[in-house]
Amino acid sequence: MEKITNPFVLYGYKGPEYFCDRKVETLRLVNCLRQEQSATLVAPRRMGKTGLIHHVFNMIQTEEPEVRCFYMDIFPTHSLEEFVRLFAETVIGRLDTPSQAVFRNIQAFFSSWRPKISIDPVTGLPSVSLDIRSSEERESLRQIFEYMKQSSRRCYVAIDEFQQILSYPQNGVEALLRSYIQFLPNVYFIFSGSQRHVMEQMFLAPNRPFFQSTMLMSLSGIDRDEYRSFANAFLSQQGRSIDSDSFSYIYDLADGITWYIQAILHKIYFYSDMDVDRKTVDKVLDEILNEQSASYQNFCAWLTGNQYYLLKAIASEGCVASPLSRKFISDYGLPAISSVKTALKALEDRQLVRRDSTGYTVSDIFFGLWLRRNCRV
Repeated sequence: MEKITNPFVLYGYKGPEYFCDRKVETLRLVNCLRQEQSATLVAPRRMGKTGLIHHVFNMIQTEEPEVRCFYMDIFPTHSLEEFVRLFAETVIGRLDTPSQAVFRNIQAFFSSWRPKISIDPVTGLPSVSLDIRSSEERESLRQIFEYMKQSSRRCYVAIDEFQQILSYPQNGVEALLRSYIQFLPNVYFIFSGSQRHVMEQMFLAPNRPFFQSTMLMSLSGIDRDEYRSFANAFLSQQGRSIDSDSFSYIYDLADGITWYIQAILHKIYFYSDMDVDRKTVDKVLDEILNEQSASYQNFCAWLTGNQYYLLKAIASEGCVASPLSRKFISDYGLPAISSVKTALKALEDRQLVRRDSTGYTVSDIFFGLWLRRNCRV
């Protein structure tokens, strides 16, 4: 893996040395896949699902180079056609070692799609573009799975933000995928999602196609002490360390969510001449919020009045167990319960607020802090 200038990685997977803890979760996922079982991974956005998946795949491919691991994030897709196209680009041409014979097999197998194969000059990996017609996406999907089945090579496929398939305009996508997946003897999946109640319905409700078809695993925050030890291992290279009180301050500000902790530590590492204390944490947090201020103002401008006032109220509380309660509505001067209910649904649909067992919070931790500081109610 590449050497980097800042060890507190914000995007992508840079190698096991920059990956914090998750030893139990990693082993559980690795064992699940090796025991020929698929898994469902559920956690809020930015908790570290994607990093964990890449960490698991890195471990597997290091120990078993013959295995093929594929990762695809379907959050940007809006139809079955887009899903199939992304799936094809992810798998086809990368399942086997590149060779002229393999390319000829691809061209023969997918002849109706008129595949175009090229080699990336930097990575040396093949890239396949396919002419998939919107009217043939179901048959195209079947062909991709058949291609994987015929390879006889063990494959692990991670589909991130899997709940996105429920928003596709085509009917029965959930059942269609299950009908193909259950007959693949050499392919196992990690279905990852950030909308807990939706994912749990998909995999735990008896009337759903994927009912009890996977091992279900929730991802919570990294242990506070483990995370501090991880941070100090890198800060010590600068002759610095972070004490328990200052790290707990960061951890609590970020609500234990990995990406936000990393974002603060990333900036602290940049200021290599400053002591790591609460004053430094507040300085870098101010910078982060100021950098995002224009974006946050735009978010607010897109909201209706009711949505905006409800979002500010939730941010001010931090976490709201009952946003439809008379007390909460009265305390923040919100409109009638029916209007608050409509606004709450809109904020959930836009993923501006999230709900867990404790209540509703602003999904983006930094946005919530910005609202609390700049939009008093």
